[in-house]
Amino acid sequence: MKPKMSRRELSNNNLIWDAVINVLSEGEDTEENDLFNEAFSVYQYYSAMEGGGHENLFNWCSEEIEEKGVTAYIRELSVNLEKIGAHEYANIVEKYVEELWRLFIKLENEEIEDVIFLDFVEKADQEYYNLDKKLDKLLEKYFISIHTKLIDVVEN
Repeated sequence: MKPKMSRRELSNNNLIWDAVINVLSEGEDTEENDLFNEAFSVYQYYSAMEGGGHENLFNWCSEEIEEKGVTAYIRELSVNLEKIGAHEYANIVEKYVEELWRLFIKLENEEIEDVIFLDFVEKADQEYYNLDKKLDKLLEKYFISIHTKLIDVVEN
């Protein structure tokens, strides 16, 4: 069931951004709602990257990646990024995440020195940050376009 919000509560882009993030953060219907899953996927990636980069992504999402398998995770995330026009970010995911995941697992199992993993993370993170926060704008535009599909908007 979609949450209800008044049109006044969604009267500008910042309020819509906050409302969609709240829906995604509190949402529990991830199995049945494809749009929710798509939005959650790209927002989770964005949040992890802005909160600490690819290493943070694995710390946050390792259970999901293990459950789905890294190939399926990459494919799903890349498709969802492509859907919102974040082609350059999808390319970064496709270019780095599989190898980063392999190194992350080796690091967790103490099979490699952390510097090997961190050097590769730094390279991937730098490509992400070189895009100069384009994902912010794409995500905002996407949230604005889908908010009425995630939230029942009622008159004031």
